[in-house]
Amino acid sequence: MSGKVLVLDDDPDACGLMEAALSGRGYTVRAETRARDALDKVGAEDFDVVLTDLQLDDMDGLAVCERILGVRPDLPVIVVTGHASLEAAIAAMRAGAHDFVTKPIDLELLGITVDRAVQHHKLRAEVKRLRDEVDEARGFEKLLGQSTAMKRVFDVITRVALTDATVLVTGESGTGKELVARAIHERSNRREGPFVAINCAAVPATLLESELFGHARGAFTDAKAARKGLFLEADSGTLFLDEIGEMPLEMQVKLLRALQERTVRAVGGNTETPFNARVIAATNRDLETEVHEKRFREDLYYRINVVTVHVPPLREREGDVPLLAQRFLERFAARHGKHVVGISAPAAAKLVAYHWPGNVRELENSVERAVALTQFDHINVEDLPERIRAHRPDTMVMMPETAEELVTVEELERRYLLHVLKVVNGNKSRAARILGYDRRTLYRKLERMEAEGQTTGVRRQSSPPDDRGGGITPPGRDRDYDDRDVGMPEREPPSQPAWARPPSSPGTYVPPSSPGTYVPPSSASSYGGAPSSGNGHGGNGNGHSHVDDAARASVLLVDDDADARDLLEMLLAREGFSVRTAGSVKEALEMGDVDVVVTDLALPDGSGEDVAQGLAGTPAIALTSRDQRANGEVFNASLARPVPPDRLAAEIRKLLDVSPG
Repeated sequence: MSGKVLVLDDDPDACGLMEAALSGRGYTVRAETRARDALDKVGAEDFDVVLTDLQLDDMDGLAVCERILGVRPDLPVIVVTGHASLEAAIAAMRAGAHDFVTKPIDLELLGITVDRAVQHHKLRAEVKRLRDEVDEARGFEKLLGQSTAMKRVFDVITRVALTDATVLVTGESGTGKELVARAIHERSNRREGPFVAINCAAVPATLLESELFGHARGAFTDAKAARKGLFLEADSGTLFLDEIGEMPLEMQVKLLRALQERTVRAVGGNTETPFNARVIAATNRDLETEVHEKRFREDLYYRINVVTVHVPPLREREGDVPLLAQRFLERFAARHGKHVVGISAPAAAKLVAYHWPGNVRELENSVERAVALTQFDHINVEDLPERIRAHRPDTMVMMPETAEELVTVEELERRYLLHVLKVVNGNKSRAARILGYDRRTLYRKLERMEAEGQTTGVRRQSSPPDDRGGGITPPGRDRDYDDRDVGMPEREPPSQPAWARPPSSPGTYVPPSSPGTYVPPSSASSYGGAPSSGNGHGGNGNGHSHVDDAARASVLLVDDDADARDLLEMLLAREGFSVRTAGSVKEALEMGDVDVVVTDLALPDGSGEDVAQGLAGTPAIALTSRDQRANGEVFNASLARPVPPDRLAAEIRKLLDVSPG
């Protein structure tokens, strides 16, 4: 046994005897014959036990015991007394002494008594240490995490907990927003009070007011007795309003008033009742967007958003997945009575690589399933759900370091294709140009991937791209741009493709310079001419790309003036173009791929430049008023209003490298 013992006895022989006996048992012993010297040592050094006689010359032994316990209440004190002083020993124990021994001293019994006292002291010290650690981490016991993102959350919780500020907890579903709210409550001065939670999305709007504020007797059908609401039930504690973004607007007004006045009025009641509860709200919605869309009151938003705690998604908590998975494993192994002690390295790698759209809740569910299914003492890959086993990371490893990371050329192409589409926000024309494909090749690959059950995330347009030819190569935008209405330099027209030739069967094309109309042929094949060949992707053989013989060029016309838009649409249709229309930037960017975009510069939700940049890679023509000038780095050409339809048609054909013949 090891430890430090202070021996106090005014008899030097007795003091020396006890010192020798305890030193022989492995203790470090300090011996004193004067009470004042012993008290000084107690104040200056740490001891595991004090052994003192009650019969001292310079101070009453009982007073010594009381003074030691007054300075160090956790320090065990053993009193030594003769048989005649047994009553004094009992009095010392009532004052807090740990134990006593009688004279003449049995050294073996003395050693056993000191051993027990030292063990008791060390045990109490360990309990105190653990309690201090628990107090330090109070409220974080279920919020595990060592990542930088979670350390920021812990820091905010610690700083805001001891205040009464209203807190808004944000984060995706399954990230643990309620655990954060509970952690704030547990570390606050209200931790002895109740923690009352309600999911605002789970309670019908007609009952939510009664749940929160209570109701008076007879306030509505079946209200046979008065009931206090959750605001009053959470008195001296915390009220947690989960999914507050789902609260109806009419209820938001009443909640705002309650928070402002710190009083509630029961449904059917006539009096205001003050409440004393801290309010913490949570949402997985973007409340700023909800405010902008008029679905959430701005004044209520600022009332609840005094302090924001954002809980990061699991995919942003680097290194936390193994920690959480092991904790869940231990919990569910104990719950289901299974001897599962760990996770194999391949299974852990799968867990780390997965993107966890359901966040911590999904991880918890997956580990419980694995614990229930495993036949071994470790979770293996085959115990994990199929979606985790089959998951392939979005990140591309171009030069893998291990054989497990190697993939086929076909798989590498698939990943890179989807990566490019993601980077260009689904703009297939731009993606095809980056990949070196024509659009027909790109769509063919996407269709094959969809047919094989691989999700591409690319939405097909109403006009199939296979009905058109290869991607249109826009003219260079680094040419000099001048102040003319049309900002494109003149160039020699290429050989005339079949698309622009007048039909050989019913339908008559009349050039725009003379009166007349264009009457479409009875079928697509009536456009005449053999399919172009020579470049392998629907080109005309001279290096220029153009639309196929069997389709008209598609034009996106963007203008918020409906009358002007309808007029231009009619005129362009007469010229033989397939026209789509939009009245805003948002609507235009949802249209998908077209061959040319024609846009007004002034739009209600932005500008024509936003359209041209959003459809980067698509030739763009700006329609300008007298005081406007198009950006030559964004637009291929510009036309001043009023727009001559023949001039507009000619510019569209010029951008497509075709002519009307």
